[in-house]
Amino acid sequence: MTDLPALLKALSQAGVDFVIVGGAAATVHGSARLTQDLDVVYGRSPENLSRLVSALAPYQPYLRGAPQGLPFSWDEQTLKNGLNFTLITTLGAIDLLGEIAGGGKFENLKGQSISLEIFGIRCLCLSLEALIAAKRACGRPRDLEAIAELEIIRDQSKTIDQE
Repeated sequence: MTDLPALLKALSQAGVDFVIVGGAAATVHGSARLTQDLDVVYGRSPENLSRLVSALAPYQPYLRGAPQGLPFSWDEQTLKNGLNFTLITTLGAIDLLGEIAGGGKFENLKGQSISLEIFGIRCLCLSLEALIAAKRACGRPRDLEAIAELEIIRDQSKTIDQE
């Protein structure tokens, strides 16, 4: 089980620039679907890569699904050389995404996000409209299924706002 509050706290306390996306963002907006990991789009500046490495290093990040013993270095160079990382840590699963379909990089998503307090931690979460657009652009069957629920949530919130 992924400890979402602990992962968010680690990222936030280290000053990592990130936006919550994916299933965790859907849950924040009211989705009933459970997610097994935390998906974030992270800033790719050298300073942010350093903060990200420091934030997760105590939790032994390793490539999720990779055979044990496969050489993996958790450092700034690894992050710089890659883009998207599906990791397992002692706090659970986290997907570090350099960019996402339908939204792009952190710098693009920051303006399409809302600032929320989640588990007492202030962080950015992709807006409902941007999340729907990203899931549509991804086009995976599970994303297309999620869109229907997210659109109902959006429509219901519009109805409540109009009352």
